[in-house]
Amino acid sequence: MPGIYTNLDLSPNEFELARQRRSAAGDLIDLTSSNPTAHGLLFPPEILQRATDAFWTTRRYTPDPHGSMTARTAIGRYYAERTPPLLLEHDDIFVTASTSEAYALLFALLADPGDNLLAPNATYPLFEYVAALRNLELRPYPLIEAEGWRIDEAGLLAAANRRTRGVLIVSPHNPTGAVVSQSVAALNQLGLPVICDEVFAPFSYKQPVVPPLAALQPAVPVFTLNGISKLFALPDLKLGWIALNPPARSFAPRLELLNDTFLSANSLSQHLLPNLFCHGMPFVEGMVQRVRGNLDLALERLQGHPRIHAQPPDGGYYLFPALSNWNDEDALVQHLIDHGVLVHPGYFYGEVPGTHIMLSALTTPTLFAEGIERLVAVL
Repeated sequence: MPGIYTNLDLSPNEFELARQRRSAAGDLIDLTSSNPTAHGLLFPPEILQRATDAFWTTRRYTPDPHGSMTARTAIGRYYAERTPPLLLEHDDIFVTASTSEAYALLFALLADPGDNLLAPNATYPLFEYVAALRNLELRPYPLIEAEGWRIDEAGLLAAANRRTRGVLIVSPHNPTGAVVSQSVAALNQLGLPVICDEVFAPFSYKQPVVPPLAALQPAVPVFTLNGISKLFALPDLKLGWIALNPPARSFAPRLELLNDTFLSANSLSQHLLPNLFCHGMPFVEGMVQRVRGNLDLALERLQGHPRIHAQPPDGGYYLFPALSNWNDEDALVQHLIDHGVLVHPGYFYGEVPGTHIMLSALTTPTLFAEGIERLVAVL
């Protein structure tokens, strides 16, 4: 059969079947979910209602491949207030329907079929599927677990070859929570464009703030990705963006054409964005406090366990602990499902040495605490 994904087995895997069976019993605690709306984290409806009412009385469709000026102004102000500040011109910003779409646009912008991009190992599973759309190779570069999952700069340099067209960085990293907090010399040596996903930037934990990588790497072209899905718990309103630092501006004309080809970002979500930034930050702080509280609880319980090594993440809302008494991650995850807890195995995120599981601290605190207690009791 011609076409993409033809060699993939798209039937439910053994974990999904086990999840379905255990869920039918009504007592499975899902510690993998990253959907805020499934855990009572709903952006204040009164803010959305007021802004939406104003949209319907003034709406005009005036498409711009960069996005609406009001949305870009709000995004630019957000970065100017970050630490350290990232100063952007209006034309440095491209509004998209999501960060996933932003990845697809940038993969097309930077690479031809058969080229490659460098991706961290562990890595965000989405990368593999977006790369397949362009027939691109992802070449892994290592992270150093013993140093808080920092980028192995020698490994990053060694991963590049003559067909490497860019570097993917997630900060805070998914799933390890590592934050790039200072300039990475290897990125300057490579001189390649960098795509930096910072969708978890508000969720600082061990690190007091999450700096924009583009502000730390002023000599390297950096495309910064973010959106309202994680930032404001609005995955259903579908809005993201790409911000270009000065060295990346030479790519802007072609990126403008790519974004103009689809014009996927809807006018309503763009209209809402200034109100989200203006009135939504107390809600964001509430989310951050929930995640920090859950991480505090999990680390207190897990770090006292003789067979679990849980490092405090720099940021984000995931934990990626290592386990010393299990070699088979499939058997481990099945064992936990049998005892009423759903986690992800480490290999979902690449060929990571050792045995790991991924836990999401976004879960409702009561359920999260019960899930951690079940996990500790059976490991």
